[in-house]
Amino acid sequence: QDKGYEAVVVQELSIATDNVKFLRKKYYSAAMGKTYLAPLPAGYSGEYGPNVKTFCVMFSHLCHMTEPKIGEWFANMGILISAGQISNFLTEGHEAFHREKEEIVEAGLSSSPWQHIDDTGTRVDGANWHCQVICNPLYTAYFTTERKDRLTVIDVLRNQRERVFRFNDEVVRLVRQFGVSERTVGALRNLPWEQELSETELDSCLDRQMPTLGATARNHIVEAGAIAAYHAEIGHPVVRLLVCDDAKQFKRVTEELGLCWIHDGRHYKNLTPWLDYHRQLLDGFQTKYWDYYRELLAYRERPSADEAKRLSGVFDELFCTQTGYGELDDRIAKTKANKGPLLTVLRHPEIPLHNNSAELAARGRVRKRVVSYGPRSEKGAKAWDTFQTILGTAKKLGVNFFHYLSDRISGARQMGSLASIIEQRAKDLQLGASWRSP
Repeated sequence: QDKGYEAVVVQELSIATDNVKFLRKKYYSAAMGKTYLAPLPAGYSGEYGPNVKTFCVMFSHLCHMTEPKIGEWFANMGILISAGQISNFLTEGHEAFHREKEEIVEAGLSSSPWQHIDDTGTRVDGANWHCQVICNPLYTAYFTTERKDRLTVIDVLRNQRERVFRFNDEVVRLVRQFGVSERTVGALRNLPWEQELSETELDSCLDRQMPTLGATARNHIVEAGAIAAYHAEIGHPVVRLLVCDDAKQFKRVTEELGLCWIHDGRHYKNLTPWLDYHRQLLDGFQTKYWDYYRELLAYRERPSADEAKRLSGVFDELFCTQTGYGELDDRIAKTKANKGPLLTVLRHPEIPLHNNSAELAARGRVRKRVVSYGPRSEKGAKAWDTFQTILGTAKKLGVNFFHYLSDRISGARQMGSLASIIEQRAKDLQLGASWRSP
């Protein structure tokens, strides 16, 4: 008895060489004294097609393959390619992708008044540099920098535009917070007021007007001038809140901070009590800590003024606890001192309570450097930043990384830019709703 058919879907993949011979028409112009050669189709240049170039980038950044392994894979597929050519495909001729990265960052910074930020190490040509990561639910961006100070953080938030500085009343407030002497604060009035200065102009002004200024005070004044200029910026997005850990370089750069509860909680986990009684005290307090954290999570779903007031009171009560275990009590006091940044969520329920998004993005750089150690030049570092930014953003937006690379490298450009997708999604997500509330 015939019972028909049973469908079975089998997934398969076919990868084969596809060498193409092009005949390029050649003309000689006697009048011009020049020979003209017909161009190759879009996406073709040199001896390799767009798919070879696309696979190089995908293997390096999506699959974390080393350059020797990429060469080995191509050799097994019948493609003859040198190590130097693979390196060139990964670092050279990517100006269009670098521009896309800048557009992604600009769109990402514009999409929300708050951003995640974190950093991790990256060795560039054997020297210890740093990778700064900024992100939100719509994008992830990477910046490899020589330093990780407050000026570098501002550079990243300004999408690495040329540094500018401004002196105004905000600078006076900031340098006082930094602990600069009142005599030095008074001398600031001799500097150009409410004017935008370049780095060269700033150095010249400080050398001329404050020649005896010490290195520490000078650094504080420069940072304050950069912060004030950033806050006064027009025509570019200005981040108003950073979700981050408690590192000092992130402080005072934006109007508000949202500290990571997971990061704060790790300090309790790292305590090592010797006595059973102290371990019981620690376990009991950690239970209350994470119970309170879950209350904050519930608040994010149903925020209200009454609940915000109640949770603020509960915080005071919980973090005034005295257990008699000295190390635990000191840690509780440090958490209490950070009440404002830890409870920023009560004013802005849309921000996360943790910085996991940036920390997970930083792990992407860690995996990359474990396999490839580090870029061998600043150009290589720039390529790492650009393609990791495109990869991380494509994942968040649900865009196929290989298809996107192929579309750009082949010259087809049929896929919309990631920046345009960010701009569209931002309208729907309303990531800064509390800033627009009356």
